[in-house]
Amino acid sequence: MTLKSLIRTFKDTIAQSNLLMELTTEYIVVCMSVALACAAIIYLVYFLFYRGACYSDNFALLLVMTTLVTSMVIVTISANIVLSLGMVGALSIVRFRAAVKDPLDVGFLFWSIAAGITCGAGLYIFALTGTIFIAVIYILMMFVRGRVTSHLLVVRYADSAKEAVEAALAGIKFRQKGSTRTADSTELTLQLKLKKTQGDIADRLAAIDGVSSAILVEYTGDI
Repeated sequence: MTLKSLIRTFKDTIAQSNLLMELTTEYIVVCMSVALACAAIIYLVYFLFYRGACYSDNFALLLVMTTLVTSMVIVTISANIVLSLGMVGALSIVRFRAAVKDPLDVGFLFWSIAAGITCGAGLYIFALTGTIFIAVIYILMMFVRGRVTSHLLVVRYADSAKEAVEAALAGIKFRQKGSTRTADSTELTLQLKLKKTQGDIADRLAAIDGVSSAILVEYTGDI
């Protein structure tokens, strides 16, 4: 077979298979509805169980849009081979430069993309099952992690209160992050591992004579 015949055969194949899948109104409605259902699950999980330092409504809406847009792209690629080749070239020049502050947000973004791909490919049962499965696993992990949380404690105290502060911190796992020493006082920054029953550590420290301030904030690694 000559090169010309190969090229002619390739052109004929593209012409005959221009429409790889017939898009009907029913198919489009079902596809986008399932994608919207998956996006709603992802949105609710992110909204209800977010544990970062600053929740972003814009990012939560981005998860919904990413699922729907990805589903549209996959449907387009599945329906037309010519458009799929052009779309690959068009999408290859897209660059996203928005900084992702929480590494967990990257997982949510990939989750929404995967849901959109499976919906656009027509794998509706797999899309819903996979989305629900990931949601359940994530929620369970949040509950398990919620038993012991990480906090940052900043306490300023006079030299006379040093022993009392050390006694109040006894039995709590902590790592010293910083220390500021002045003529008659000390300011410590500690990373603590606290159980729910130990959440009043800031109040107990503030009640000690010689402690001028005790600040406790939840530490997520992104502040």
